[in-house]
Amino acid sequence: MEQWKEQLQQLKIQLEQWKIQLEPWKNQVEQWLHPAIEYLNEIPPSQLYVAIAVLLMTIFLFSIRLFKRSKSNTIVLTGLSGSGKTVLYYALRDGSSHQGTVTSMEPNEGTFVLNSESNKKRKINPVHLVDVPGHSRLLPKLDDFLPQAAGIVFVVDAVEFLPNCSLVSEYLYDILTRASVVKKKIPVLICCNKSDKVTAHTKEFIRKQLEKEIEKLKASRSAISAADISNDFTLGVPGEVFAFSQCRNAVTIVEASGLKGEIAQVEQFIREHVKP
Repeated sequence: MEQWKEQLQQLKIQLEQWKIQLEPWKNQVEQWLHPAIEYLNEIPPSQLYVAIAVLLMTIFLFSIRLFKRSKSNTIVLTGLSGSGKTVLYYALRDGSSHQGTVTSMEPNEGTFVLNSESNKKRKINPVHLVDVPGHSRLLPKLDDFLPQAAGIVFVVDAVEFLPNCSLVSEYLYDILTRASVVKKKIPVLICCNKSDKVTAHTKEFIRKQLEKEIEKLKASRSAISAADISNDFTLGVPGEVFAFSQCRNAVTIVEASGLKGEIAQVEQFIREHVKP
């Protein structure tokens, strides 16, 4: 008890010393503020109120401009190799099909006005479009772009969908449970590419199959320890069969053909999240 009393006494002495040391600073601040206070007292209240209102309005407008500038204009194209991401990228950029494209090993990246908007006379905000390679060894590159994405276009080969259904579902599951996607509620568009082909599956068929496969993945992944999936979020509602409508971020599905230039719904998605 005596030890506590001694410590409290020492603390009290220390506080008194600090008070003495700060006294000159206090006097100096008062000397600095005195002319400013005198000047403000001389200003008529009406002028003072106007000046304060102008200052607050300036801060407000600056904050709005800062918010607008910080809004992302990045759209990420991703999906398995061979799904047609690169063809879609060029169709959006310049309207060409680039039929000779091969599997990308490096991201295609560019900032441009969409080809369908290139003839418009008014100024249009460009889109920063990134085509991320679909090779399994290069998937970590996604983490370089997802945190800044305004939207994700997940490209699926509608013709070769069934043989790749499991791989497509796993890839999509990994994206939908990524912390960077869930926390920011980044919208995802599932683009069923090559829908112009006679043998292409419909978007409804693809949606149902993906939901079934992701339901299986939910069950198998839930058995993994929490330590192994510390950066992931779980999908769906406990006790209910999975559906994309249960996702925290918006997930929509459309049909398209990059080769034929039938990409209006993809462009609509982009412009919903990157304002022109």
